[in-house]
Amino acid sequence: MEDKKALAERLKKLIVESLGIEDVTPDDIKDDDPLFGDGLGLDSIDALELVVALEKEFGIVIADEEVGKKIFVSINTLADFVAKERKM
Repeated sequence: MEDKKALAERLKKLIVESLGIEDVTPDDIKDDDPLFGDGLGLDSIDALELVVALEKEFGIVIADEEVGKKIFVSINTLADFVAKERKM
């Protein structure tokens, strides 16, 4: 099982690659930066694409929009969720 730092780096790469974000590298994304709005600037379409990418990459399920709102706050919240779901 990878540690949280390695998982965070993997998530950053997944976000940049799966969403085709230009002019941003995984190193540009801070662990506590907001993913939506003023942070990375993701939108609802990005959220849907990210859910698909996460489910495919990690074999996890993001049950609904309420769960998504809680976990897509930052890389840290996303990494915590993925780590918890993978242990189940």
